[in-house]
Amino acid sequence: MSTVELTKENFDEIVSGNDFVLIDFWAEWCGPCKQFGPIFEKSSEKHDDLVFAKVDTEAQPELAQAFQIQSIPTVMIVRQNIAVFAQPGALPAEALEDVIGQARALDMDEVRASVAEAQQSAEAQGGAGQ
Repeated sequence: MSTVELTKENFDEIVSGNDFVLIDFWAEWCGPCKQFGPIFEKSSEKHDDLVFAKVDTEAQPELAQAFQIQSIPTVMIVRQNIAVFAQPGALPAEALEDVIGQARALDMDEVRASVAEAQQSAEAQGGAGQ
């Protein structure tokens, strides 16, 4: 599967409509991004059951801002609408494959429970300070 261009217009549809999305935040002027691009593309050919998407941070600054992208390239994995991995820097092919394997192995029921627990904790702390 070839990579999909993510924009603020199609982001929700693509990320919400797919269980497993890998996102490459990049820019045309970024040397490491250009080095990582072929690695990302090659991986997309190996994993045709996953959605590989790219966000051009120059063309889509709102998306970069929404995800607090401060360094590019940044790779993010979203499973079932939960960001389970985000790391700046160009990953070598082996590391990208390892991260995909780890993300595939996650028990999403456990992840959702952990997220809910963190949200409750944050709400409790926020409420105590008022």
